[in-house]
Amino acid sequence: MLNILKAITLSAEYLEKKGVESPRLNAELLLADVLNYKRMDLYLHFDQPLKEVEIERYRELIRRRGTREPLQYILGYTEFYGLKFDVNEHVLIPRPETELLVEKIIDLYQDTSSLKILDVGTGSGNIAVTLALNLKDVRIVAIDKSNEALELARHNASLHGITDSIEFIRKDIFDEYLFQEIRFDIIVSNPPYVSYNEYNKLQEEVARYEPDIAVTDYKDGFSFYRRISQLATQFLSTGGRLFFELGQGQAAEVASIMKNLEFINIEIIQDYQKIDRIIFGQKS
Repeated sequence: MLNILKAITLSAEYLEKKGVESPRLNAELLLADVLNYKRMDLYLHFDQPLKEVEIERYRELIRRRGTREPLQYILGYTEFYGLKFDVNEHVLIPRPETELLVEKIIDLYQDTSSLKILDVGTGSGNIAVTLALNLKDVRIVAIDKSNEALELARHNASLHGITDSIEFIRKDIFDEYLFQEIRFDIIVSNPPYVSYNEYNKLQEEVARYEPDIAVTDYKDGFSFYRRISQLATQFLSTGGRLFFELGQGQAAEVASIMKNLEFINIEIIQDYQKIDRIIFGQKS
């Protein structure tokens, strides 16, 4: 009879052979999902035998992870800024680095009310939803070119009970028309910033499974920074701020793009690995 401990051990060995990072953690999280346990509860019941239906379900999840399908897509959710967000193959998986972006905005505006925010490329809605939950009386417009992403973002907003604070709209920022007579206090984006040359060098989980339109611009990696910065000169209120997440090594070029469009008070924030990760500046 296969018990919990043996199932985890065998699965971790299999995932390690497949090149999966943190194989035992992955094995534990997937079995916890099958059994509807918290991860640490597995070791309180380590000798519990698994039912045949549980074994079959677990084997299927482990098989999928062995193909390098992201853990978050298999589970159907991830955590961001202490909140649970449903995710699927139509959206980029929220990363811890993006929490720094949200954290900086909250830090700067926590005592400000009635803000108008534009979230460009909302994906799962993680940035928009988190800001709506942590800022006072905020109105957010969240745009994306993907109908599937917007459907999921609306679902996540509903899960957290803040649908009244966010308007989700399908828009492609490279279209001529975007908005009419609307100004925002904040424009924020975690844009597709991987260049075409770097895209195929990414780990399998990203290159094979995450939506390409959320990862790369199929050019030099700066197309969205240029376009969004240009739009921000039109749609930001005077004194409003533009916030970006950065790819590694992109800070100087993005700062130059913003300076050339007369943004002032530009600041760059490093992540915990001392990589330039966040940039923001003010419309003069």
